[in-house]
Amino acid sequence: MSRPRVFYGAVALAGLSLIWSAYAITDLMKSGPFGLSVALAGDIGWLTVLWAQYRRIGPRFAAPAAGWIIALGVGVLLVIHGVQANSTAQAVAGPFVVLVGKIVWEFALPALRDPAALTPEQQAEINSVIRDSEHAARLHDAHRDRAEREAQAAIERIQQQARITAARDRADFEITLERLEMRAEIDRRSPMLIAPIANTDHDSEQPAITPSTPPLAPNALPTEHTSTSTNTTSIADLARDHVAITTENADAVRAICALRPDEKRESVAAAVRRARRNADGMKGGYG
Repeated sequence: MSRPRVFYGAVALAGLSLIWSAYAITDLMKSGPFGLSVALAGDIGWLTVLWAQYRRIGPRFAAPAAGWIIALGVGVLLVIHGVQANSTAQAVAGPFVVLVGKIVWEFALPALRDPAALTPEQQAEINSVIRDSEHAARLHDAHRDRAEREAQAAIERIQQQARITAARDRADFEITLERLEMRAEIDRRSPMLIAPIANTDHDSEQPAITPSTPPLAPNALPTEHTSTSTNTTSIADLARDHVAITTENADAVRAICALRPDEKRESVAAAVRRARRNADGMKGGYG
């Protein structure tokens, strides 16, 4: 896009105005570099306001009003400089250059704008839509971030509870295992129930029990042994002896009745039952 001719004229006038105002204000201040800084401040402010007016920054009348205030202020300083120099020409021509440059820029700025450019109201509406969209997007991101943080916190709580449950199960398992080991140790250390053996005068006649020689049954004992021992042994002793070597009461009763046929079978059975109960009670006490 080519620049309009008015733009080049405005630039030339702006340059002349800046040069003249910088010289006049510096000479007016009579403070060397400090006076030049005042002149440069006014020139930089004027150019900045022109740029803001071109870009339509701020309220509609703010930039033009600020530009005219700066231009008038510089013009007043130039008039004072001409009066102090006793030069009517400087007092009139100095402000004239500044004011002409400002007026030319008022025509140059609209010529520089794109005719198809959006108006400030339209641009403000678009900016409002963009702001609303950006606000919605950031709000969505904030909600999502909060949901993720809450979910992460819930997951951590679940994992912590799971670790606690696993620790409890592990402790219960270890305690149960220790109890089983203690019970097994108690069983190993418990004394075995030793069946009482009747003292007889002919114990030396019982053959030794070896893996190849099973123990003799009560009815297989020698006749002499049976006749001599059973006559002196009480029914209770016989019941204890036979309960120790048999598992069924009927077998013990038959064996005792064979040895003592003169005894009543009911008395023998009662004695066997009492002996069995006493033997079971001893086992329970040891267990």
